[in-house]
Amino acid sequence: MTPAELDLRQYAVLGLVEEASRLALGYFGRKDSLGVSMKGAQDWLTIADGAVETFLRERLAVLFPDDAVIGEEGGGEAADAVWIIDPIDGTSNFARGDRTWCISIGLLINGIPEIGIISAPALGEVYLGRRGRGATMNGEPIKVSGTADIRRAYLEFGWSTRIPNEDYLATVGRGFAAGASVKRSGSGALGLCHVAIGRTEAYAELHINAWDVAAGLVIAAEAGADINDFFAGDAIKAGNPVLCCTPELTGELERITGIVSRHNSR
Repeated sequence: MTPAELDLRQYAVLGLVEEASRLALGYFGRKDSLGVSMKGAQDWLTIADGAVETFLRERLAVLFPDDAVIGEEGGGEAADAVWIIDPIDGTSNFARGDRTWCISIGLLINGIPEIGIISAPALGEVYLGRRGRGATMNGEPIKVSGTADIRRAYLEFGWSTRIPNEDYLATVGRGFAAGASVKRSGSGALGLCHVAIGRTEAYAELHINAWDVAAGLVIAAEAGADINDFFAGDAIKAGNPVLCCTPELTGELERITGIVSRHNSR
């Protein structure tokens, strides 16, 4: 795909995400009308998830009919050019009136993340990453914190029902034992953005799905983060572990999480 074709997709989808954000905000906070259901333990679903994904799928099909689409709710199959969508990442937060949620859409070309756009409309933040062109939040360049002392680091560890609680708690325990502060906010996509903008030093999760990270990994990498090779193997369908951190702490985070990262040459 040529740079001009990627430019067209970047600017078109920025506009789509702005529209999708308004749609999602129309549902946010209306707890009694969200039609909340559960796909599994702590796996929330609302009417807004389906509405936002349907909107994005329909518009992408018109604008870029040759591109494939995979969404958390509607599934899909990978192709040389594929959009990976999480219509509401942090649905449990969304359903409870917590502002920590976002719309995440990433473009992979031949398995490589090229464009990542994440909108957190309740927070007034839009993140953009383009491979080789840097990362921004609301149009301003962003970069990782550069913190080199684990005792001054703020780490976020995502939790998944697909991993034994004992493994998660052991990881959290190693983070505290190393002297770091540890948190969990409930949105993996925003967790990656927070590393990119320097609010935290790391985001890690022992298993996470592709729609949670397809956009955020581009943004974080372009902001200077080290990340693991998430899209190795069958990650688009089956997911993988994720580690994203400021480079100065990569070795320490590999020891704490057991996830091997790769150095960011940017």
